[in-house]
Amino acid sequence: MPTANALGNMLDEWQAIALDGADSYPVSVPGRPVSVAGADTVRYTTSFDDPRGAGDDIAVLELRGLYAHSEIEVSGDRLDGTGPIEHDSYFRPLRIPFEPEETNDLEVTCRAPEDRFGGVHDTSMVPESHSVPGIWWGVSLESHSLPYIDSIDAEPELTEDGAELHLRTTVVTDTDIDERITYSLRPAGDLQTRGMMERAGVTTVGPGKTVVEHTIDVHDPALWWPRALGEQNLYELTAKLDGTEYSITTGICNSSFVDGQFQVNGKPVPIRGVNLLTADETDIDRALEMNANLIRAHAHVLPDALYERCNEAGLLVWQDLPLTGPGAFDIDRGKAVARTISRQYGRNPSLAVYGVHDDPLDIAGDGLGSGSLDGLRLRWRAWRSSYDTGPAERVAGELPETRAVFPVIGGPGVDADAASYYPGWDYGEAADIDSLLKRYPADVVAEFGVGALPDGVDDDLTGAAGFDRQKHDRHVSGGVDESQQYQATVLRRIIERLRQARIGTVAFALRDTDAAGMGVFGEDGSKKTAVGVLTDAYQPIQAFLESPDEAQSELVVVNDTSRGRTVTVEWEAGESDGSAELTVDAGGRSPAGSIEIPSGAETVTLTVRVGDQTVQNQYDR
Repeated sequence: MPTANALGNMLDEWQAIALDGADSYPVSVPGRPVSVAGADTVRYTTSFDDPRGAGDDIAVLELRGLYAHSEIEVSGDRLDGTGPIEHDSYFRPLRIPFEPEETNDLEVTCRAPEDRFGGVHDTSMVPESHSVPGIWWGVSLESHSLPYIDSIDAEPELTEDGAELHLRTTVVTDTDIDERITYSLRPAGDLQTRGMMERAGVTTVGPGKTVVEHTIDVHDPALWWPRALGEQNLYELTAKLDGTEYSITTGICNSSFVDGQFQVNGKPVPIRGVNLLTADETDIDRALEMNANLIRAHAHVLPDALYERCNEAGLLVWQDLPLTGPGAFDIDRGKAVARTISRQYGRNPSLAVYGVHDDPLDIAGDGLGSGSLDGLRLRWRAWRSSYDTGPAERVAGELPETRAVFPVIGGPGVDADAASYYPGWDYGEAADIDSLLKRYPADVVAEFGVGALPDGVDDDLTGAAGFDRQKHDRHVSGGVDESQQYQATVLRRIIERLRQARIGTVAFALRDTDAAGMGVFGEDGSKKTAVGVLTDAYQPIQAFLESPDEAQSELVVVNDTSRGRTVTVEWEAGESDGSAELTVDAGGRSPAGSIEIPSGAETVTLTVRVGDQTVQNQYDR
């Protein structure tokens, strides 16, 4: 952050008015005021005094999370005197330097998306209260002397000789300057490694903003690793210019997808993930609780605070562009969005995957939302050729090569880079995952799941965002318990098959956005039955039955850790039991023999022992 006089408390009192309404409401900013939920355009107003102190030349207004298209005015004029300032990337902070008057009136007008890049917040997957046009993440006032460093974008890259840190530093001046920026890179926290210092020249002609590009060579870098696979090493980068400074935290970690295998820093890492439709720090804790090693920001962008939490916790992030659903989109706009996202979040070592276009065809909306798998195949063949992957691939070309990129995430037959398969919900049964993968192979299944009722739900769920009650009732005839059990059964069957096949696994979704939904947690954070199922199925080392419904089944042990393990597997089924000892390679899967399951056995319990660690997996029959 910059050296500045921070004055955020000067912006405490706001009014909001929906421009298609007549009433004005006192509101808290940042936030999503329910008083104007459903409005297409909302204007937020406040006033403030000149925030500058002695020696300060200008004020800086920072607005974070401006959703979705915004216009900003101070005292009825654009801050450079030509009209309102416009902003249309809610994930990129808007920082406006200006010379304030003694008293200033601020107007921020936010409009609903006017293009395809509203993402999940421009769909029925979330309620109107989640999509209120507004200032979602933060607002602050600062004062500065000139010149000063306004921001730093950083993109770490591993090289044969170590690593490079590619920097874009924005400098604000009021006159010509010919100066040098001093960069210092030092280990953060308890990391014990040497720091370094470099200088870069900056020359400006006249007042305004200037971007300085510079690359720092990092020798013997301490890499950042996902949780349980290594240390979460971080660095602090500080830039100084003419008595001012700016600091960011970064880490060195690159990812790729090579020959069907996801890799981090050149090492294979099996994906155990979950999709997020919501975004607060409690979601990170929930994902960690379930042994996930990756979260996918499903067609929306996470705020900086969640990235920082993932950096510290060692949780990988799959970051989508906010682009979902059928229909063409403006490719140039998509490229601009891709560049902006990568510059804003590239410094975060937890950012491992980019996704471009999510669910480009609506399988349920095309009449494929029910029936058996065999009955759908003819229609799939006719339907699958209607999507052109070219635009998404062209947008993907704007994203850095330091991360894995999936241009298209879609359903069967779309020729997607990552699969969106919903057996047991949109079509067929959970066991059809095997037939799907045989007909439409996938290296990563980025979405699969089932909607379920949370505890204490009201019977009337008409209009609940992200929940198809009609589809739900085709599979479930009972109440909450049966609903949650069905969700748990489907998720378990799919996860186990994917993990045994070494296919990246990202369940949909972590938490409901409304009264019911696809989450394994309710909107209020209450647990559904599937939480326990995912927690067990996502254990880094776990044993599975290959054919849990048969009288005889192979045992398979998976090991997602970074080193080979010698394990003991024990099983109990009714009055029968047995055990086996085997070694499973790092990231490997090994058979542990075949077991006979007595016809009267009500449960089969598998126990894996690794040193003093014990993990269980139980099947009800």
